[in-house]
Amino acid sequence: MIGPEAAETTFRFWHCALFQLLLLLAFAPMAAAQVVNDDIENRRVLRLEEVVTSSTMGCTVQRGCVDERLTDKCIQYHNDQWFEFTPAAAGRYFINIGGQKCRDVRGVQLVVLTGQPCQPATYQVLSCTSLGTQDDVFVTLDSLRAGRPYLLNVDGYLKDFCEFTLHVSGRAVGMPVSYFPPSPTRVLPTASRVIELRWTLPDSLTSTPSCRIMRREVHEYRSTEVSLVPVQRDTYGQAATEYAATDTLPGPGVYNYQVVTAKADAGPAPARLRQWWYAYGPNASMPSASSPPNAEVMELPLAKYPRNSRLSVVITNPVSGQVLLSRQLVKQPTNRRQGQVPVRKWQQAGIKNIAVAITCHPLRGHFFTDQLLLSLPAPAAAR
Repeated sequence: MIGPEAAETTFRFWHCALFQLLLLLAFAPMAAAQVVNDDIENRRVLRLEEVVTSSTMGCTVQRGCVDERLTDKCIQYHNDQWFEFTPAAAGRYFINIGGQKCRDVRGVQLVVLTGQPCQPATYQVLSCTSLGTQDDVFVTLDSLRAGRPYLLNVDGYLKDFCEFTLHVSGRAVGMPVSYFPPSPTRVLPTASRVIELRWTLPDSLTSTPSCRIMRREVHEYRSTEVSLVPVQRDTYGQAATEYAATDTLPGPGVYNYQVVTAKADAGPAPARLRQWWYAYGPNASMPSASSPPNAEVMELPLAKYPRNSRLSVVITNPVSGQVLLSRQLVKQPTNRRQGQVPVRKWQQAGIKNIAVAITCHPLRGHFFTDQLLLSLPAPAAAR
């Protein structure tokens, strides 16, 4: 017979071992996954209106099949994959990207081009888009030619890893893709939490039933519809053209506002009417994608979790199952350092990836757990 202390020690040992085994089972498929169309010769042929699901996890880059000079600063290839679409009829088509589930906030990026596969000298780029969010969006392609194949290259934006759906269609789904990326020069500082938005509805879009006001804090994954403004009409059915609305910021941060038309049953695709960036609070600033990150510190993606929710963070080595860090915290959106963890010792031990289990206990509703597999930043000496 063993004593109470020995029994408790034994229980903790097996409980920890079981938890590590579950993490290994959860992340092993993710770590090894790679789509067949990782290489251009195995590109996936898309049918019109077909919705496909894919992932950039485990993808590599065929450097001889891409040329970043063709897309300037729009894209940096990291984990791309290839698709092909041939229209049966000429005209306008939409590439709908949705269902994104990414390691970071950034989402995927899309390049549409023509030319001979893996012969960059023959490429002509028709569209280059870096999303910067995980919103459901569409890219409009005008005047496509019947019977002509078009190549689609999807990559994780700024080395993000994403699951996503891709849908080539005759109708748009989601919001129009933004060509107005976050930039410190475009941010309007504000001392008030109340934001006033004004926009004009052009005559060509007066058939829209309403305008959606979308808001996203720069660290959040997706935009949220905060207001729906109906299109006003006079007794003759003529639509008003000038509109205004207000919104109250939930707290300090940098916020993106967009006014997007709602799609009517038989109307045109949604269109973006205005877009703004506002910075509220003493420490509100844009994250810089160009500045090199601290190689010895890694920031966990905590932006999605509700304010004041209790978070339990457990980090393990996905290879050995060793628990590297266990931390309990209360989510405070204004504390940007909450999600920072030192990684120098892990780098020195040769660890390249970490398994992160984040259990969220919100103030309302049931708890849930997110399982993540994150890549450590390269050590400073390796940069």
